[in-house]
Amino acid sequence: MLAFAASAMASNQTTQSVSYSVSAINEIGASGDPAALSVTTCAAGSDPAEVTNALTTYSFSTNGTNKKITAALNSNVASGLTLKINMAAPPSGVSAGDVTLTTDAANAVTSIDTEAASAKTITYKFSATMAAGVISSTSKTVTLTLTDG
Repeated sequence: MLAFAASAMASNQTTQSVSYSVSAINEIGASGDPAALSVTTCAAGSDPAEVTNALTTYSFSTNGTNKKITAALNSNVASGLTLKINMAAPPSGVSAGDVTLTTDAANAVTSIDTEAASAKTITYKFSATMAAGVISSTSKTVTLTLTDG
């Protein structure tokens, strides 16, 4: 009786198909809240001087092109008050300079292309006219959004 063994094709290599993808990445963060901006004095005969805070920073990562960062308040400041933001430009972007904050999203940084940037300075500027009167401590939420430009 003869026995036949099934022969298998053997090889010293094999192949695999590997699938991959990269999703759109648009992440932004801030280092924390700035200290309170308090108008406390002025020179006789003039409105109070603007106060500033440049102690917070923002960072972002995007693999997209033609992006921008907008800034908006959750509610407008009272009449006679002005709150501005100035965001330092990353290498690929352009800062809009001082931007008056309102509930409408305003461009703060534009022309951003694929980049990861960190510790870029945020400067807040706050001013009041005499017509604003006395304002007790109030907080506003500033929303920074990394979006298509």
